Amino acid sequence: QVRLVESGGGSVQAGGPLRLSCAVSGYTFSKYCMGWFRQAPGKEREGVVAIDGGGRTSSADSVKGRFSISRDYAKNTLYLQMNSLKPEDTAVYYCATCGGLTATQALDFIGRVGAWGQGTQVTVSS
Repeated sequence: QVRLVESGGGSVQAGGPLRLSCAVSGYTFSKYCMGWFRQAPGKEREGVVAIDGGGRTSSADSVKGRFSISRDYAKNTLYLQMNSLKPEDTAVYYCATCGGLTATQALDFIGRVGAWGQGTQVTVSS
């Protein structure tokens, strides 16, 4: 069984950094796609950034240059480093598995994403 547990969310002032973590179990972490997604109030869930089995990454235009994804193989943990946060980044952030999808496919075809974590709230104040 796949289990994903997000942590690291909280309240931060605009311009500040925050790092989210996703502890992964029951999944071949080193070989398959993983991604971060978010859902803001009144909006649909959207892809943020993903990394695939080939090590390729893809980011949403809204976060390019500010957010990055990485994984710690020893700890089986996925990270989302967020810098220069903006109020519009306020959302619940989720990590998810995306199997054999490419990073670009994971962001573009959210309906094909597999298991989801419970999410962690990020609130950015101006």
